[in-house]
Amino acid sequence: MTWFNKQSRLVQLLLLLIPGVNWIVELVVRWSTWLKKGGLIRLIICIIVTIGGGLVFGWIDFVWVLLFKKLFLQ
Repeated sequence: MTWFNKQSRLVQLLLLLIPGVNWIVELVVRWSTWLKKGGLIRLIICIIVTIGGGLVFGWIDFVWVLLFKKLFLQ
């Protein structure tokens, strides 16, 4: 999560825009955040992203980063 937040906004948006890459970014960012902060909602989101919802959350996060400069539900 720290690595992702240190990137420029353009790099963050590009990482979330590319379909295969956004799933990997979602996996790494979501699971590392859950390991550090815990929480039931974060765990549920991590499981959804892992099973295959990563592409959907990647697009949601793309719009969220564009509007609010942070990931959705982080």
